[in-house]
Amino acid sequence: MIIYNQDYYAVIMAGGVGSRFWPLSTAKYPKQFHDMLGLGETLLQSTFNRLTKVVPYENILILSNEVYNDIIKEQLPKITQEQIILEPAMRNTAPCILLAAMKINKKNPNAVMVVAPSDHFINDEDAFAADINLAFKAAYKENILVTLGIKPTFPNTGYGYIKYGKEEGMNLQKVEIFTEKPTLRNAKKYLEDGNYVWNAGIFIWKASFIADSFKTLLPEMFNLFDVGKEYLNTSKEEKFVKDTYPEAQNISIDYAIMEKSDSVYVIPASFKWSDLGTWGSLHEELPKDESDNAVVNAQLMHQDAKGNIIYTHNPKVVFIDGLKDFIIVDDKDVLMIVPKEKEQDIKEIRNKVMKKFDENLG
Repeated sequence: MIIYNQDYYAVIMAGGVGSRFWPLSTAKYPKQFHDMLGLGETLLQSTFNRLTKVVPYENILILSNEVYNDIIKEQLPKITQEQIILEPAMRNTAPCILLAAMKINKKNPNAVMVVAPSDHFINDEDAFAADINLAFKAAYKENILVTLGIKPTFPNTGYGYIKYGKEEGMNLQKVEIFTEKPTLRNAKKYLEDGNYVWNAGIFIWKASFIADSFKTLLPEMFNLFDVGKEYLNTSKEEKFVKDTYPEAQNISIDYAIMEKSDSVYVIPASFKWSDLGTWGSLHEELPKDESDNAVVNAQLMHQDAKGNIIYTHNPKVVFIDGLKDFIIVDDKDVLMIVPKEKEQDIKEIRNKVMKKFDENLG
């Protein structure tokens, strides 16, 4: 039995579109609402269940676009409507995190909160819970902003990196600088230096302190919501948010706060992590056959086929011959077959298909 600290809260960000997972992930039904790994639960459900190891389920809030409200309620039937914060406009991560923090702080001035994306894959949930608990305790004691960084396993040029100090024997390290996606040369150097981690977008802080950080570093946004703080957690909140939220600056929490604050610390995570950003990254996380083929839903039969990922909407037999390192997605309305080396082109492919579809409809 888990004994929860009622001052612990979680905010799950579930508003992204996940266009690199097209044709499965669409604007109407993005990847966080799909069972991407064939495990019997969606990415949102996995994230929610993982956080309940640390936070009472009634203290978990979902941040998302208003068009996904019904999907969220269907997939998380235990939560109430009050636990879903709906964004009337897409404004990146800073405004929604500030709004959630102000709501939580009004409800519980002693609250500490973790902010986590809804679409990441973390297999070792016990290690995740241990790291989050460590961060909670640190943020509970002091006014600091904590992030979990992922120890790099190879020189990835697709992630931002965090450089931290090298205090021996310390789990919590002072952040020196956030860096953008590096060149391959720099990424290799970061691995050699040993004091860089991938920026996973998982944050822990007092709800009151992150609000104060906005007040200091981004006062325009703080004031935008602060004038209506009396409406938060009341029946008047929905109208206030609809009227006010679209005026907020479109900016990430990294640019707005984390890169400007001098109170940022990082805990190098003890768990394996994937942001599941592309079909290729999904291939890495799935079980593979003796020819390095990964399959979700399908029953694969093949001849001279290696390194492929095959995803079918419904269970079916798929036979492939002579294909190597391909992405094969058989969705309800679209069949896509693309070399893995061109996975970054999927957004463009999607746009071309949708344009053609719209032309046909016209």
